[in-house]
Amino acid sequence: MRLQLEILSPLKIVARSHILNLLTDSKRLTSADATLASLLNEVNVSKYAGPPALTQITDEERLFQESVGKFATQRIAPLSAAMDESQQMDPGLLRELFELGLMGIPIPEEFGGAGGSFFDSILAVEAISAVDPAVGVLVDVQNTLVENALLRWGTEAQKQRWLPKVAADAVGAYALSEAASGSDAFALETRAIQRGHDYVLNGQKLWITNAREAGIFLLFATVDPSAGYKGITCFVLERGMPGFQVGRKEDKLGIRASSTCELVLRDCVVPGDHALGEPGNGYRIAIETLNEGRIGIGAQMVGLASGAWQHAARWAKQRKQFGKPLAEFQAMQFQLAEMATQIEAARLMVYNAARLKDSGAGFQKEAAMAKYFASHVAEQVASLAVEVFGGAGFVKDYPVEKLYRDAKIGKIYEGTSFMQLATIAKLTLDKP
Repeated sequence: MRLQLEILSPLKIVARSHILNLLTDSKRLTSADATLASLLNEVNVSKYAGPPALTQITDEERLFQESVGKFATQRIAPLSAAMDESQQMDPGLLRELFELGLMGIPIPEEFGGAGGSFFDSILAVEAISAVDPAVGVLVDVQNTLVENALLRWGTEAQKQRWLPKVAADAVGAYALSEAASGSDAFALETRAIQRGHDYVLNGQKLWITNAREAGIFLLFATVDPSAGYKGITCFVLERGMPGFQVGRKEDKLGIRASSTCELVLRDCVVPGDHALGEPGNGYRIAIETLNEGRIGIGAQMVGLASGAWQHAARWAKQRKQFGKPLAEFQAMQFQLAEMATQIEAARLMVYNAARLKDSGAGFQKEAAMAKYFASHVAEQVASLAVEVFGGAGFVKDYPVEKLYRDAKIGKIYEGTSFMQLATIAKLTLDKP
């Protein structure tokens, strides 16, 4: 009977009331019906009101989100312009991110982490990116790429060795891209030749986020070129290893405080126990972690768009033209309303993909859609925010100029918009 009750659980309140009326009709009542009626009466009707809305988060999640947002406003915002100008992350801010647990959100408490969920990481990235997307991507790569890979693919010894470090003070970097392998991610030329129990790595990596600050690198190299993508292996490298160095830092259009550097390997000897997962299994690690990372970039772009909208809305209420605030003009109201609608749609897609990931359900298509759509929304909203500010929006004195520059990268890294569309097409058109 309890099982039957669970089957009935999706019924609407009105349907439940109708069933109760039928079951309590003396002409139709049986012993089994009476039992069911009694059980239904004991049930809290609110349980059957349907699942919560995607944007309806728990009290704990809301408190976490608000706390991160407050920290971003109070501590990151005053540093943002200077970090962008100097193209450097503030060292004191980096220490605070670790102290607050924002650099080890999904790591279990036994390893010194916060013991949070993937969705918690998404909330943090979104809240931080509303203030500074450069800091947002630092937190994103740490939590959604590096730590998720170590948690899923690391041996117990590897977890014991590296998870406490990335939770406490070691920034992580994810080194996949090369000059010849951008969208064609597995066309790797970096080689790893096995010598006894060790590997000797030679090659060059490009466009590696967090590289200047990182202490730990997940680096992908080809062990067996004849095996194609099945010859790729992921290695955990530590800063300072002989033959491994961080090279030139890129001078970028946006997210300038986030370091993007080349990595150079010249006869770098890496112990065999630094291989993450089985040799030749690096392509699976890359695919799975990048699917999760795309949700993180979606969250970064939603946060960016939300921050740009907030700046634009405040400006529209304060700035007066023709004797009244801009926000009183219908054309401006419609523009802000359109921006808000696009942001909400992107947020729903990102939250849905993150919830699917945490539930253990498939999310590859949803992640690609969320990243693709959110990056387009961020670019559009940031552009419109500049227009709301008018001439003031085109100068560095106001934050929307920076957000506009920061938005462009969303369509490029962790899979370009073209690659997301290819993934979406494959996962939708191949279905019968």
